[in-house]
Amino acid sequence: MSVSIVWFRNDLRLSDNPALVESLRAGLPVVPVFVLDDQTEGVRPLGGASRWWLHHSLSSLDASLRKLGSRLTLRRGPAERVLPELAAECGAEAIFWNRVYDEGSRNRDARLKKSLNERGLRAESFKANLLFEPWEIKNQSGAPFKVFTPFWRVCRAHASPGDPLPAPKALPAPKTGPASDALDDWRLLPTNPDWAGGLRTAWSPGEKGAKDRLSHFLDEALEDYRHARDLPAVEGTSRLSPNLAFGEISPRQVWRAATNRGASAAAEKFLSEVGWREFAYSLLFHNGDLAQRNFRPEFDAFPWADSDEILEAWRRGRTGYPIVDAGMRELWTTGWMHNRVRMIVASFLTKDLLIDWRQGERWFWDTLVDADPANNVTGWQWVAGCGADAAPYFRVFNPVLQGAKFDPKGEYVRRWVPELAGLPDAVIHSPWSASKPPAASVYPERIVEHGAARDRALAAFQSLKKSA
Repeated sequence: MSVSIVWFRNDLRLSDNPALVESLRAGLPVVPVFVLDDQTEGVRPLGGASRWWLHHSLSSLDASLRKLGSRLTLRRGPAERVLPELAAECGAEAIFWNRVYDEGSRNRDARLKKSLNERGLRAESFKANLLFEPWEIKNQSGAPFKVFTPFWRVCRAHASPGDPLPAPKALPAPKTGPASDALDDWRLLPTNPDWAGGLRTAWSPGEKGAKDRLSHFLDEALEDYRHARDLPAVEGTSRLSPNLAFGEISPRQVWRAATNRGASAAAEKFLSEVGWREFAYSLLFHNGDLAQRNFRPEFDAFPWADSDEILEAWRRGRTGYPIVDAGMRELWTTGWMHNRVRMIVASFLTKDLLIDWRQGERWFWDTLVDADPANNVTGWQWVAGCGADAAPYFRVFNPVLQGAKFDPKGEYVRRWVPELAGLPDAVIHSPWSASKPPAASVYPERIVEHGAARDRALAAFQSLKKSA
């Protein structure tokens, strides 16, 4: 019996899944498959935290498919080899998938589609993980945007993304399904040591968890979003980023759910953050090496420092600046960091410490459960000053003032840096100024003095301008 194959990637959901819908329209039994392809050149392997999330998301997807009378087939290896082999094994007539946008994956997908067509198979891809395709949004000259605000203005002027597609109520399966790897054999979960305890406490990967999180945010936090989104001590953001990164929920579902709540300044601000994700993917699509090179080439000559010791202090939350250390410890424990704090720790690394933004981006890629090939690198380049629509390089976040402004009572710092819990609010973000500063054995001294570090960063930027 002929079948159609649905190749799942970063679209691990049944609702609003165009490839899955098209497979049903083909009128054939459906074989859902996920391929762990960590061997294709140019396709970035997942980091440790993302591998943890993937394990649980695949388990959740398989459970959902089994309720429909189907199951998820797991195969490992280069997709260009695995999928044609699976198609021959199953007698497949068609393979459907939803698009991804990094350059390595796009090149692989193009080669795969050509190869499948030459074998006489129907191979089609669909838009599922963006509101707008990167080639749809152009400026008046027909070029991609480099600045977010006009980009988003054009997006908002486009036709509505439409309504999400419903999940199938049943999924026809072949009488005998293909052999599948065992998920546990992939060893995506950490062992020896198992560092994922904080991740298990913080997250519920899977489509249901994503829908529940969106509903909770819209019911409990949307109204105060414009203000609360900057306060790391409160749950003022949606925390949907890992669900979007793995496609457990689609941006169209998020869009429709938010707009159904009615027009408001809070909803518009929230949707603009979805828009920033769209902008990041546009940049990635049109600049395939965005994770390796500066968007602004003049930064290629920037005099970055190189210190493994200082970099390690930043990674472990041992810089002596409480808001920075709190963020880095939250990241290590939960696989996530509040967005305002992401900006603070990125500014501190690239400007106070003069460490190349690529070092920070790689650490985030390995430790974030929401590590995203577009958002991650775009955010780092924005803060460093070398990206599209970047903050000016001379904008150097003061970690003490940022902490005082966005964590005025020190609740966030006390949660993640408990050795400072006894300090008064007035000095919680500058413990060295307390009447009895904590001993260096309790909390580390500052690895740099911010004022001097800022001057050094600005001098480095001036030297860059002179050499341009």
